[in-house]
Amino acid sequence: MAFIRKFKTGSDATGVQVCYKEQGKVVKTVHIGSAKTEQGIEKLLKKAQAVIDQDKVPLFSLENFDRKNKK
Repeated sequence: MAFIRKFKTGSDATGVQVCYKEQGKVVKTVHIGSAKTEQGIEKLLKKAQAVIDQDKVPLFSLENFDRKNKK
């Protein structure tokens, strides 16, 4: 399971990490970056979500739903 962690750094910025848990323990942490502005933090959160999403496998393919349009 992966989740996004936000925290305050020593320089008063907000850090963003992606943490991976197995059996209730954090086993891997990927540092995404740190920012001091809201816009910067939002960009980091989107990047962190993209890191999480790249490991996901879709449940189904949308190509199967476009059969009507292909004929």
